[in-house]
Amino acid sequence: MKLAASRELFAYWNALRGQRSAPERDDVDPSAIRGVLADTLILEFDPARGFPLRVVGTRTNALFLRELRGEPFLDLWREADRPEISAIVTALADEAQPFLIGAAAAPIGFPQVDVEVLLLPLRRRGDTHARALGCCAPRGVPRWLGLVGVGSMTLLTLRALGPTDREEDTVAGEPPREGEFARPQRSARRGHLYLLHPGR
Repeated sequence: MKLAASRELFAYWNALRGQRSAPERDDVDPSAIRGVLADTLILEFDPARGFPLRVVGTRTNALFLRELRGEPFLDLWREADRPEISAIVTALADEAQPFLIGAAAAPIGFPQVDVEVLLLPLRRRGDTHARALGCCAPRGVPRWLGLVGVGSMTLLTLRALGPTDREEDTVAGEPPREGEFARPQRSARRGHLYLLHPGR
């Protein structure tokens, strides 16, 4: 994890779950993560509706220059990446597995900015097919933030997170580690395995 917002949210979620695979939605106290609320989001596990966003932080809204609450999470991504993002969210719910996604985004005519998207499963009455907590944070503060919005994000890397990842930094230029895949390779998750499809 490169960004402080991702590390802080993951550390809070990890402590909150304890020995469980995921904490309950009602366990989350917004005041405990007020330092990262601007980058925080909560999405609903509803594949038919593209995983609607229920809570969206102000900086994430500023990145797209619109109110995202109620919009499908899938719509934040370019169309070619949406099937893979859908598979990631489904795996998150099926296996209570947190994921870190590396992305890039930019308004037309502006240089791209790296975006880190963290997705963490939440339970509702014991069921992980309910909500996911996450954050969507750009690296740095691009000069266009809040003035012009990005159209969509491009999926670059994917990493399944384990309990010790809260202390790790991903170094720019470092080769992908276990569980992380650099594009243009495509991957599909099958149980605990990823199947790579280089030509897709």
